[in-house]
Amino acid sequence: MQSTITGKAYVLGDNIDTDQIIPAQYLTFNPSIPEEYKQFGKYALSSVPPSQSGLPKGHVPFHTDDEFVSPYKIVIGGKNFGCGSSREHAPIALDAAGIEAVVAEFYARIFYRNAVNGGYLIPFESEGRLCDRVCTGDELSLDVAGGVLRNLTTGEEYRLKPLGDVAPILEAGGVFPFARKTGMLKA
Repeated sequence: MQSTITGKAYVLGDNIDTDQIIPAQYLTFNPSIPEEYKQFGKYALSSVPPSQSGLPKGHVPFHTDDEFVSPYKIVIGGKNFGCGSSREHAPIALDAAGIEAVVAEFYARIFYRNAVNGGYLIPFESEGRLCDRVCTGDELSLDVAGGVLRNLTTGEEYRLKPLGDVAPILEAGGVFPFARKTGMLKA
């Protein structure tokens, strides 16, 4: 797990569900096949309605139609990020698109568990409503160990809730690498 993540923000609103993160028609791709894994990145966030994307300015594309990786590194969300079905492909899609962290007010528990268990991205929870303070395209720096998000565009700084018990799982790269590392599973 990186100690600092720096990159552009992509801002979303409340109740971004797993169908918006990766639409059902793209679930035919197999994430264990590298060429197909890339496809998840291409279609990540392709069903987010314009009213939820790039707040408060309207629709801002996550990437162009011919790109597999987005120019954004950190997603800023509102309440209940990752709600909907228990689609484990949702954090995979964001990872394939190049997202390294999501900062939201709170998560649907199944999305949070899938993100942590697979080690796909770091799911931080904010202490306040950052989707109203950060703009899509702002340059951010996330101090992972310190739990601080800095907006390099505006100079603002935000405290994040501690990762707690999930930090060692994320650092190991997911629940199975963590279990091997700690002796719960044979290597």
